[in-house]
Amino acid sequence: MDGFTSAGVKLTLVNPIAEPQAHGEGAERHPPAKRPKSLDGKTVALYWNGKQNGLDALARARENLSKAFKNVSFIELTGELGGTNRYLSPGQLDELQQRADAAVCTSADCGSCTSWLMRDLCELERRGVPAVGFTAAIFTEDAHFSTKTFGVPEAVPLIVPECFSNKSPEEIGDMVDEAMPKLIEGLTKDRKIYDTLPQSEGIVLESAPEIVIDGADLLDAFDRMQARFIKNGWSDGLPLAPPTREKVEAMIDASGRDGSEVVGLFAPGFGVGTVRKIAANAVMAGCKPETMPIIMAMMECILDPSIGLRTWAMSTGPQFPVVMVSGPMADEIGMNHGVCALGPGSISQVNVSIGRALRLIMMNVGLSYPGVSDMDTIGTPNKFSCCVAENEKKTPWAPWRVQQGFSESDTTVTVNVPYGMTEFFDFKNSDPELLIETWSTLTANACGSPAMGAWLIKKNAPLSEGYPFHGKYSNLLLMAPDHANVFARAGWSPEDIRQAIHRRTKLTFRQIMLNQEYDAFKTSHPELLWLLDAPETMVSVNPSPECFEFFVVGASAGRSQYCFGGTNSVTRAVKRR
Repeated sequence: MDGFTSAGVKLTLVNPIAEPQAHGEGAERHPPAKRPKSLDGKTVALYWNGKQNGLDALARARENLSKAFKNVSFIELTGELGGTNRYLSPGQLDELQQRADAAVCTSADCGSCTSWLMRDLCELERRGVPAVGFTAAIFTEDAHFSTKTFGVPEAVPLIVPECFSNKSPEEIGDMVDEAMPKLIEGLTKDRKIYDTLPQSEGIVLESAPEIVIDGADLLDAFDRMQARFIKNGWSDGLPLAPPTREKVEAMIDASGRDGSEVVGLFAPGFGVGTVRKIAANAVMAGCKPETMPIIMAMMECILDPSIGLRTWAMSTGPQFPVVMVSGPMADEIGMNHGVCALGPGSISQVNVSIGRALRLIMMNVGLSYPGVSDMDTIGTPNKFSCCVAENEKKTPWAPWRVQQGFSESDTTVTVNVPYGMTEFFDFKNSDPELLIETWSTLTANACGSPAMGAWLIKKNAPLSEGYPFHGKYSNLLLMAPDHANVFARAGWSPEDIRQAIHRRTKLTFRQIMLNQEYDAFKTSHPELLWLLDAPETMVSVNPSPECFEFFVVGASAGRSQYCFGGTNSVTRAVKRR
């Protein structure tokens, strides 16, 4: 509350919503490619990004185009980099610029693959190649959000009623047939260039530095704020603390940085993330000023390209960030590392508020809004908040931060983004080999996650560029102290545990490939084609032992939490003011 009036009160709030880079002065903008009047005698690229059943759509499009135009020729190619979601490499883009007159691309039928396919469309348009991309109707707004973000808002998502995934070739063929008039129009009719950027229907932006809420009294103003933020999509669904000027400035002061300093551009919407915007969302999450150095280190983690923020922020999968704090500052600010460390409860208030701050920052700074740019099929309560501190007194090895190459006096923040979390329960065994065997019943049966077995269908993308499925997966075990002690008493190091669990984490080739595309496997690993004739061969689910990590947390009893299919883990040191 910043002032009274005769009619009541005015609650003045710091605006927590970031401006998209695309809306700022000097934003990168590219015109769409010039269209040919006909495809007669032209070369059309048929590009597949690896999504299931997309090849059926391209085969039907080729058949239809061959009937509709004379002497049309085709280039068939698969995205060179990535896994389940593949994308065009710079070399492939250069090749298409030289050889293709137009391109038909598929498929956009999940949140992240829609964004990455739109990225490919925009890159082709920038190089003078007209392109269309099959896009399921539910991802229409997601697609237009992405074409605008990547600088060619006129690019053409080709809308079909349903996803191609889980459809028969006949059903896919019917959708392609129905879309052919729009496909041909998209490739042969010049695009009208927008005078102003189209606005996303599901995203409400606010440019004013402050927001004023009127109310009959403070409680009424508080209720009106909640209602407005929910209506605008700025809320995570739980009551928010008002980001008043006084509280936000206290957070900024605790960071030791200027409020207007730009920390980075936050995917997926390339929101301009200033210290002030970050602080405002942290206040809304219930964070106190002393947590701000932790939050700023957390920002460094998610802005590191190798973690692939765009992909998991937009995914139809239930990926969620796990935040792990190691070091003396965790105790100083009152983080919980013992019983119920992941919450709920007052003893975990600091943990919960830090994790919640990350979700609000992803939404209001990164513009990752459910139904627009966060297309999670079902969702998970883990996305609200997932933050823990290391139980260092119960860690039988060097502290986590020291294992990551930092000093014992440092405090570090690590972010890993798994697909899911499940309990690893074993009260019985004091033999580490038996404990590994129990655990492997989980690790060898998590193939419902796209990360598990994905090494078989992809070529690694550069880790430094943050593209999806780059090959470095970190399956994280939040290890209960009782389980850690079993290993330590037997003289096992973390490396010994990694090697042992990797040896046991195997399934038959046939099982691993149940939800994978064989065409992608053949393209990625021609040296392993012998597996097609030996489908019962046992194959490692993960490419290497480095895909397993262990962070000791929690209280007594042999109940660990296995977080599977995680991204590359990123660790940053906390900078004290």
